[in-house]
Amino acid sequence: MTDGTVLDTDEALALARFDDTGLLAAVIQEESTRQVLMVGWMDREALRRTLTEGRVVFWSRSRREYWRKGDTSGHVQYVRGAALDCDADALLVTVDQVGPACHTGAHACFDTHPVHAHTLDDTTGAPA
Repeated sequence: MTDGTVLDTDEALALARFDDTGLLAAVIQEESTRQVLMVGWMDREALRRTLTEGRVVFWSRSRREYWRKGDTSGHVQYVRGAALDCDADALLVTVDQVGPACHTGAHACFDTHPVHAHTLDDTTGAPA
């Protein structure tokens, strides 16, 4: 759907395109700052739980089990919105984050290893 229609949970589950291992990338973004906090993986059940319970639930590829963010750490992610991308193979979840999102204690998982990237000059399009 490209008309901006808001999908209910069943429609989202039917539309979502999971990879060959049954997973969907989930990008977690803080609602108040729009900062990307982390990326996790969801299978169909984790997506269903996230959309119906109001807390982010991931599928742990290493432990092979569900984990609801914050159950052991207290660093809860309360769902404020969700959207599938144009191909329906990735999910953006906006959250209210309580405490750090990263297991290292950093606010966001992308805070610890910044990488220098060449940028383009806005006026010429040439590398800056």
